[in-house]
Amino acid sequence: MSSLSSVLEARKALGRRLRDIRRDAGLTARALAGLAGWHESKISKIEHGTTNPSDDDLRVWATHCEVPEQAEDLIATARGIAGMYTDWRRMERTGLKLAQQSVAPIYERTRWFRIYSSTTLPGLIQTEGYTRAVLRSVQERRGLTDDVEDAVAVRMERQHVLRLPDRRFAFLVEESVIRATVGGTDTMLEQLAHLLAVSIFPNVSLGIVPSSADRTSIRAVESFYMHDEAQVNVELVSAYLTLTRPSEIAMYAHVFRMLKDLAVHGPAATKVITSAIDALG
Repeated sequence: MSSLSSVLEARKALGRRLRDIRRDAGLTARALAGLAGWHESKISKIEHGTTNPSDDDLRVWATHCEVPEQAEDLIATARGIAGMYTDWRRMERTGLKLAQQSVAPIYERTRWFRIYSSTTLPGLIQTEGYTRAVLRSVQERRGLTDDVEDAVAVRMERQHVLRLPDRRFAFLVEESVIRATVGGTDTMLEQLAHLLAVSIFPNVSLGIVPSSADRTSIRAVESFYMHDEAQVNVELVSAYLTLTRPSEIAMYAHVFRMLKDLAVHGPAATKVITSAIDALG
């Protein structure tokens, strides 16, 4: 199941629950629509997960189905589903600085980070120059307010967690990530040198999935960030997903293990990085 499919399935599951509540109350879709003052098609859309019910919709539903005590739980479920999916336009509507600040709490809480990237190096191990190039590209591509320098400062400050003795970090990146030049040759050379330095931190594991790896068992997937066993964040082209269901977290943990088995570590990873440096030189 893809990450976006997880959101759609959660919506459908809520719709099935609401349908069961309606049926248990002995109401047809037409009857409930009449009581609520809605068009019958609204009932169908909610029950099939194609329309997100509002808080008021759920209170009306619970009231007319004579289960008002379930209203708040239904509302909490719907809000949780809505919180899973945040499109970038909404997250970055006031600029990149606040978007960077918005994820600070989960970084402070997390003790075990498992991060996989198939696109760019993870923010926690980026240099300032690399970060500036990445965020400038985002700002220009999406036509956002130019607060790039402030956003860079926030991301650099977040890296303090790397120096905390009670944190563990496992990074996995595709070889194509370190082969792609971001910000120009000098910026990339600095970044790769920094990657070598970070790789020997005692609390850091760095794995690189070689381009020559046999991808029969697991292909490159969307970049994701695992925060302990509590939450997974997934970066899509259009949105930022937050997943908290244990079954989904377990799925990403399994994928991470499979990718880790493909990756090279230690001296072998160092060899890949130095090869990328030589190619730039």
